Amino acid sequence: MTPGDVRALSRADLAALAAEVRAEIIDVTARNGGHLASSLGVVELTIALLRKFSPPADKIVWDVGHQTYAWKLLTGRRESFPTLRQPGGIAGFPRRDESPCDAFGTGHSSTSISAALGFAKARDIQGQNHFAVAVIGDGSMSAGMAYEALNHAGTIKTNLIVVLNDNEMFISRHVGAMSRYLNRLRTASAYTRGKQGLKVFLGGVPFIGPAISNAIRKAKNTLKFILLPSVLFEEMGFTYIGPIDGHNIAALEDVLAQAKKQPGPVLVHVVTRKGMGYAPAMQKPDVFHGVGPFDRETGAPRRREGPPTYTEVFGQTLCQLAQGDRNIVAVTAAMGNGTGLQQFGLMYPQRFFDVGIAEQHAVTFAAALALDGLKPVVSMYSTFFQRAYDQVLHDVCLQKAPVVFAVDRAGVVGEDGPTHHGVFDIAFFRAIPNLVLMAPKDENELRHMLCTAFTLPGPVALRYPRGAGQGVRLEEKLRPLPLGRAELLRRGGDVLLIGFGPLVYRCMAAAAELAALGLEAGVLNLRFLNPADSETVLTEARRTGRVVTVEDHVLSGGVGSAVTEILADAGLLASVRVRRLGYADYAAHGPAELLQAADGLDTAGIVRAALALCGREPA
Repeated sequence: MTPGDVRALSRADLAALAAEVRAEIIDVTARNGGHLASSLGVVELTIALLRKFSPPADKIVWDVGHQTYAWKLLTGRRESFPTLRQPGGIAGFPRRDESPCDAFGTGHSSTSISAALGFAKARDIQGQNHFAVAVIGDGSMSAGMAYEALNHAGTIKTNLIVVLNDNEMFISRHVGAMSRYLNRLRTASAYTRGKQGLKVFLGGVPFIGPAISNAIRKAKNTLKFILLPSVLFEEMGFTYIGPIDGHNIAALEDVLAQAKKQPGPVLVHVVTRKGMGYAPAMQKPDVFHGVGPFDRETGAPRRREGPPTYTEVFGQTLCQLAQGDRNIVAVTAAMGNGTGLQQFGLMYPQRFFDVGIAEQHAVTFAAALALDGLKPVVSMYSTFFQRAYDQVLHDVCLQKAPVVFAVDRAGVVGEDGPTHHGVFDIAFFRAIPNLVLMAPKDENELRHMLCTAFTLPGPVALRYPRGAGQGVRLEEKLRPLPLGRAELLRRGGDVLLIGFGPLVYRCMAAAAELAALGLEAGVLNLRFLNPADSETVLTEARRTGRVVTVEDHVLSGGVGSAVTEILADAGLLASVRVRRLGYADYAAHGPAELLQAADGLDTAGIVRAALALCGREPA
């Protein structure tokens, strides 16, 4: 189905279309996993947008983009929708190279208003005539970038439509003053009715009515300030329309038509329900925000067998450490559930801070906590630490504030794709002075590294992947690890395999296969990259003359770069050959194991690299 097909339908057919779209989203997400609740919540809004606007001529920018499954189905991707988030299939987020209707590629929050405003000004400068629309969730309105864009849009007064999709949710439940403010707008129907009623009444009074109406519009002490103390969006220069029932297509169409006629920036406040139309998702919208495959009839996840995840082990260990240290506090940016901090929040509510989608604020807030004697852990996904790089660099590391950065989802994360892969953090953390950077080979080492982090006088970044651990036995007693010391797991004379993080286990498996082929491979668990164990790296590199580095990270600036620098500084690059294994480009979407194998990060790939370095042809 195309946007033209949607516009051609009668209003009587739209309820059936919405039901069909929901059924398809539920079916495919049950098989493939994905962002279910958010997409179900905007089905009617998507239909209304496509009936009142004409993409790709009109630019519709979806914030984050995890709610665009209905958009994909109705913009020509119905046949390919079963491939959602699968290798070679369509992405779970908007992609410009996937459809001309995807005006702007997204994946992180709070970018839509800036992008839509850019499209609007490009239109104006080039003398074009189309609409620019940003669809942004109320969760994304907690981030500073959204207000930077609102501030700019309200100043330049170009025609722009912002649709605020208010479903009362981040990934987790809402926190913060903006949430309270939007709740007041939702419940302040008396304001909207009163404003419209007064306008109609005064407009009908001969002679003096229009003058009084105009005076009231201009006055600071108007009805809106009596019934609603601060209409933020109108004060920023926007015409505010709403709140509107986001599941009433006829009402949405009427309001969008009104917004199109309004000059200058307009904000349409739409209230939706996350998970709408699917009972399990409506009952637990946070659980169904992002899900793996599940049973369509019950909503129950398909049973996951295996050891606990790194995230779960991190959360349990932090609670254990906090029992004996009242200065340990936890900070996250709307990722409390995803980072394993639920139990910490329940046990220590006064020491747990979810600041909303505000990564920059989270880091600087933690810096001040640390400088005044507390021991903060900032737990966020690797991909979102990118948004707070300046604060990590200046507010924490320059001041040597003892903040622990728990870098969850490090490495490729699977089906969410390139906007969510955590494959750049080694490079940007490694470049910062005063910052210790470490990664565990397994969940037991993760526990000891978290313990180590609280013994150090400055900032620490501890990176670990998404998903299940290695299934090793967890030692109950926690112990600090010697700072900057690697772990030599196997000594060999032919080639040295250097791993950082859980890929060390693949290095060990590769070493076993190489031994069967007559080559003795050493395996070094680097553990620390800043500071790195240069002494052990140089000793073992001299022994073998050949080094393969293995990292779940881009090649530029990562582990391989660090090892090469160590060898160069020692004057060994002429005598030691190095082969770096990592990602040369943005990784696609798909199961993490397949993505890693595609770039030689599986056991077979490590064996091939080692054989080639040793002058042996792989079988």
